[in-house]
Amino acid sequence: MSAFADPVVARRGSSDPNAPLVVLLHGRGSSETDIIGLADHLPRDAAYAAVRAPIAEGGGYAWFANRGIGRPIAESLRSTMDWFRRWLDHAAPEGRPVVLVGFSGGAAFAGGLLLDEPGRYAGAAVLYGTLPFEAGVPTTPKRLGGARILVIHGERDTVIPRELLDRTWQYLDQDAGSLTTAVRDASGHGISASALTALQEWLGHTLTNVDVTR
Repeated sequence: MSAFADPVVARRGSSDPNAPLVVLLHGRGSSETDIIGLADHLPRDAAYAAVRAPIAEGGGYAWFANRGIGRPIAESLRSTMDWFRRWLDHAAPEGRPVVLVGFSGGAAFAGGLLLDEPGRYAGAAVLYGTLPFEAGVPTTPKRLGGARILVIHGERDTVIPRELLDRTWQYLDQDAGSLTTAVRDASGHGISASALTALQEWLGHTLTNVDVTR
């Protein structure tokens, strides 16, 4: 049994149970109500679910306990990933395409889910965040072979340690074996207008390439 309560989920978009499901994962100290608004700017033929992280923190919620910014504690990440997967198995049974879109701490969580089970997801967007290195999920070369990835980093981001941003960029752009779209913009730690456009375009392309009948 999980120590966490059932997820709180905000929804937008298609109500078709076979439509691709885009899961929006908020940043640390935030909540599902802060990120669900992204759905209003994204392709309309998908279903959107913004999930509230299970750990209360700072007036909001977090996806994992950490040992420093961008550095999840492995046991905590494992417990929340298992909790999330139980929800996902009910919300999107095998065969329904799922795309992850994570911001900041949610980006690290999305990366952890993808690295843990690459074949489960049709794609993942890692926005203004790091992958969870040394946190119990594999980051071996070619681990994400063929996966559709969007990574966006702000050149003036002072929240996520630069070493982790650079390591994430290197892995996703060169080492992971993924089909990666890599974008740097002039922003800090927040989704800029140009980043939103890049997300719109990438998600639209990704959704046109998923098999909704499998």
